[in-house]
Amino acid sequence: MSSARFAPLTRVLVFSWRTTLTSGIFHNSPRISVPTFASETVFTLLTYAFSISNLARAVVHSLGRYESERGISDTERKAKDERLTFAVTLLSKAAGVYEYVGKECLAEWERERSRVVSVGMSCPRPPDLSREVVIGLSKMALADAQNLAIRKLLSKAAFESTVSPGPPLPKSHPSPALVAKLHLECASLYSSARSLVKTPGASKSSSKHRMKLSFGKDRSHQDTGPEETGEEAAPELRRYLADEIALHNALAHKWLGVDAGEHGGTSEGGVAVGFLAWAKKELEELRGGSSSGGVMDNEREKEMRERRRARVQDELESTNTFLVGYKRMNDTMSFQPVPPQAELQAMIPAGLLAVNVKPYTKPTPAFGPGSVEYVRRQAEELEPLNAESEADGHSSSQTAPNSTSKSYAGSEAYY
Repeated sequence: MSSARFAPLTRVLVFSWRTTLTSGIFHNSPRISVPTFASETVFTLLTYAFSISNLARAVVHSLGRYESERGISDTERKAKDERLTFAVTLLSKAAGVYEYVGKECLAEWERERSRVVSVGMSCPRPPDLSREVVIGLSKMALADAQNLAIRKLLSKAAFESTVSPGPPLPKSHPSPALVAKLHLECASLYSSARSLVKTPGASKSSSKHRMKLSFGKDRSHQDTGPEETGEEAAPELRRYLADEIALHNALAHKWLGVDAGEHGGTSEGGVAVGFLAWAKKELEELRGGSSSGGVMDNEREKEMRERRRARVQDELESTNTFLVGYKRMNDTMSFQPVPPQAELQAMIPAGLLAVNVKPYTKPTPAFGPGSVEYVRRQAEELEPLNAESEADGHSSSQTAPNSTSKSYAGSEAYY
């Protein structure tokens, strides 16, 4: 019974999953069959990370734009700030899961895939099983977490600015230079994520070219070979990342202009106007581009686009208010020239990261190797061996002086 119970598997197990990141015309996730336990582990952890990210977004959506509500009390605002902190924690945790999958699990999957492909089995490679895409998801989740951290940092000042918008800033407002650096880091993370997500798509055109060359021929070897790349990531993901890059770059320029206007003195009046005019132009372009959507967009995507358009409109109004105020001051008091965009670009500092990835650790197995019971049994089996080795060591230490006392010729031979 024991031999049959622990007999090695004679065939490779195949698991069925629906891909999440594959682009489709009708937004239906295709179901694929992937062999090996490594594939099952990867898809399970990815589903866990997707669930955490969706929970964070559901928490944020339930809060609404509470910081702009004039009737909200300080206690209610702090309670919603705590909920926002919870969402930041969830996204940092999801970033850790993505990072673990990309750096640890997919390396094992690549080895298993090479093994099954060598025996002629088909093993597809959707975007969900691409290391670059998964690492890009980790950076995107971390950028989303930093975006929410910025919102929490500005919640009190945003409430006070609703009552009296524009310059000067309220005393509770954090440093505009700090806010700008946080937005710059967000833009950098989103940019890295977009570059990584676009990486698998580069091989799609070459894959199509190979298929055209082999049209009418037997392509069974290509379908199961190591070059099998699958499809590129969904365009909605790439569009989201591109919009976030543009938005956070514009917001960074806005707060750099506000910092120059608030703390730069009269000598920085032109710099303030230049950065704010730059931000206004970018936000207007983003507002015009955010209104366009695909014909096949579903209700969720339309709702996300409406929320984005509302946020861009709010930021555009705020930027225009600061621009009008600082431009009036520069035209009547400072009389400083507005630097060109190239000079402003050279003044942009490096970004600043405010949140960290929460590393994912594997859970302790409930049974088998690595479980608490397994370790306890191993320790119990080693106890008799340790006792015997201690007894042997004790007996050898007692006989050691006798052996050393007879180390010369004629020892104890007294007549």
